[in-house]
Amino acid sequence: MPQPQPGIIPEPSQNALFLILRVLEPATRGPAVASVAAGVPVLVRKIGAIDPRAKAVCTVGFGSELWDVISPGKRPASLRPFKAIEALGRSAPSTGGDMLLHIISKRQDLNFELAMRIRRQLGEKVEVMEEVHGFRYLDTRDLTGFIDGTENPKGRERAKVALIGSEDPAFVGGSYVFTQRYVHNLKKWATVPEREQEKVIGRRKRDSRELPDRDKPPTAHISRVVIEEHGEELEIVRHSFPYGNLSESGLFFIAYSKNLDIPEKMLSRMMGTTGDGIHDHLMEYSRAVSGATFFAPSLAMLRSLGSSSDSL
Repeated sequence: MPQPQPGIIPEPSQNALFLILRVLEPATRGPAVASVAAGVPVLVRKIGAIDPRAKAVCTVGFGSELWDVISPGKRPASLRPFKAIEALGRSAPSTGGDMLLHIISKRQDLNFELAMRIRRQLGEKVEVMEEVHGFRYLDTRDLTGFIDGTENPKGRERAKVALIGSEDPAFVGGSYVFTQRYVHNLKKWATVPEREQEKVIGRRKRDSRELPDRDKPPTAHISRVVIEEHGEELEIVRHSFPYGNLSESGLFFIAYSKNLDIPEKMLSRMMGTTGDGIHDHLMEYSRAVSGATFFAPSLAMLRSLGSSSDSL
């Protein structure tokens, strides 16, 4: 299998920086943007050499429309824009984006240095739509106080879940990326007794142990996002991070998957649009303010975009 981009499979590090960019005049500037993207792995090595122990990596993803510009006639089978959801006052907006940079390392300053250098190379060809600086909170908890990512695949299972395989041979080693930014209402959440919070999530707060079925309501978060089909659980590889300040804070949700249908099914169940009349009660305390989908090609395909774009 072609080597995937280096930020997809490893467990998340201490710090993350997410940049979602819009390409200005993509028909004419898209190929030049692709050339910059193709050089990101080289730039990461230069920044990483400052402190190899920080293990800086960057994954680059491309939105559906930009992909058609930089790779005409060669398209991942399931790549499509994020589709907005509206349901009885609950909203999952589609804000889109042409390019995603997912930078992770043990040092926030190196993340920022790498982002600045990439941004400098892109110049006036792009504008920043979203910039989120994520951090590990306590012992890998969300700002709600619950451990995040308990259901994440482990070991070799991560590659099996995240990476496209023989189902789309031209794009083996690539991955679909699903992103949303959520703003938490922590003031409202703090008024909820811990036992009721646990019923909203479906886990114990102290150790993340799943509640017994008799105590776990169908509206619990894990009741909605843990889905079994044909005897197998549908899985994604999450790299989500808390973010924010004292004025606004929440979670930047990012998932890698070989099949975009899976995170979309999870979101539909959370929002209550699957026809069973149930929604995820965590949505009473957190609202989505952005949403986008991308394709992260294999490392070899990313590098090839520089030479192929030069010929366009």
